[in-house]
Amino acid sequence: MCETKNFYLWLLQIVSLLGLLVLCLWLGLRPQNPTVAVVEISVPPIDNSSSPAADGKQNGSLAYNLEIKNPNKDSIIWFDVISLRFFHGQDTAATDRISSFKLRKDATQYRANHLDVDGRVWKALRNALSNATAELKVEFLTGIRFKTIGIKSKHHKNHKLEGKVKLGKDGKISGKKKKIKLKHSSKKWRIKLGSHFN
Repeated sequence: MCETKNFYLWLLQIVSLLGLLVLCLWLGLRPQNPTVAVVEISVPPIDNSSSPAADGKQNGSLAYNLEIKNPNKDSIIWFDVISLRFFHGQDTAATDRISSFKLRKDATQYRANHLDVDGRVWKALRNALSNATAELKVEFLTGIRFKTIGIKSKHHKNHKLEGKVKLGKDGKISGKKKKIKLKHSSKKWRIKLGSHFN
């Protein structure tokens, strides 16, 4: 009877130790989400010599530069096609599409482009710039997948980040922060992305 009790106690200790080991491995290898920051936005002043658009409103443009970083030393991140949108108020000022790509371990990539601003939004944006009250909301939406020590994670289809960028009269990022980090739009996204390997 005593030997049986000792055997079960020994077995329980082994199972507990294995469980603790698995938990430590899972915590150590669980990948972190990529970080995305706006490092540059530039809205040049309107060129009064340019011809107006067909609807009588002149078009403007904006240039951006994004920093996309993989903070993981053990995981590669695959990005689906990225949808990038810039809002002024509730209106879409400009949109872009970034092709799918792979970001290696502990690596950083910069993605930049020059976009046309919607003619209907440009006048309001230009007025806000002249009053030093212009603000753009940046929305970054993609799907991501991780690969850690040869194991692929599930596909996270709705990895959504967003942030607000205040612009000065010069049409560039205003304030002391010259790099605006995009964040998850709600608690819902954080909960959804919390478990990578299911």
